[in-house]
Amino acid sequence: MTVAYWIVGGLLALTYLASGGIKIALPADKLLAMWPWTGDLRLRTVRVIGTLEVLGALGLVLPRLTGIAEWLSVAAAAGLVVIPLGGLALHVRRGEGSQTVPNGVLAVLAAVAVWLGVATL
Repeated sequence: MTVAYWIVGGLLALTYLASGGIKIALPADKLLAMWPWTGDLRLRTVRVIGTLEVLGALGLVLPRLTGIAEWLSVAAAAGLVVIPLGGLALHVRRGEGSQTVPNGVLAVLAAVAVWLGVATL
């Protein structure tokens, strides 16, 4: 179970570090060119989402890596279930059905990380 957690948690962490980092670092015009949905939100909101993604990614890995407050990895995974569900709702509202698949996959993977995290505490 521990190996499975590291595989799922590691993949999620890499995904959210990259995605969140882009949302934090890129200027608004480049974000809009890359992800048109960012035009529906205030830039500040996009930056907050990016920050939450990066913090969630770190939360998946650092507590387990250090052995300190390992339950925080479960909390981080639970938080990362919520973020893609919000994205899924946004894409449905925008009529972008094809964009809901990645969000659904990320939500399921995060839920699996919660389950694996609890099982390995």
